[in-house]
Amino acid sequence: MNRIGRPRKGEITIRQNQLLDHALRLFVERGYGNVSLETIAREARVSLRTIYRYFGGKADLFGAVIRHYSDLLVATLPLDQALARPLEETLVGFGKHFLFRITRPEIIRLRAQLIAEAHQFPELAAEFYEQGPQRTLSRLAKFFTMHQQAGHVKAIDPAFLAGQFVNALRGERFQRQQLGLESAPTEEEVERWTRQAVKLFLQGCLNHTNTA
Repeated sequence: MNRIGRPRKGEITIRQNQLLDHALRLFVERGYGNVSLETIAREARVSLRTIYRYFGGKADLFGAVIRHYSDLLVATLPLDQALARPLEETLVGFGKHFLFRITRPEIIRLRAQLIAEAHQFPELAAEFYEQGPQRTLSRLAKFFTMHQQAGHVKAIDPAFLAGQFVNALRGERFQRQQLGLESAPTEEEVERWTRQAVKLFLQGCLNHTNTA
């Protein structure tokens, strides 16, 4: 016999994730300024009250969308296991996830929408950076700090290292893709791209006198 009552926690998470997926698609297709909460609610088949209860207003929902996809990324760099695997292996694993996600067409289009609307919604750009790139950089900085304390990495500002590593991963091809001059890379291309970037990066920051 089916029991009618409040949805379970797992069901709520699924509904929230589905709502975030719908919101991302609409933000990408129409732009932040051209999408109303009513439209998102209708497409996701939920009530406005549900959106407000879970996330708040439209800016809050946008922040939740970015944080949701950022969560999937930072989860690939668990700090409690930062020293459990070789440094290069961990960076390659993280780098592949990072590159594959940021080069997906929907994310490229979302970034383009943000740049186009940043002058009209400056708080939107700040929210995107805080919930997305900044969280990734902060996680990487903590990761590099742990390896510095273990003597694996030179004593260079970990925040600087994090930024340089992300820049090494994105490379020139990412900029060409943003301009529509490149298609999204395949998984095989991401693999080669990441391994080359990680190897080049480590040759510049690895402490060769103590790599244990």
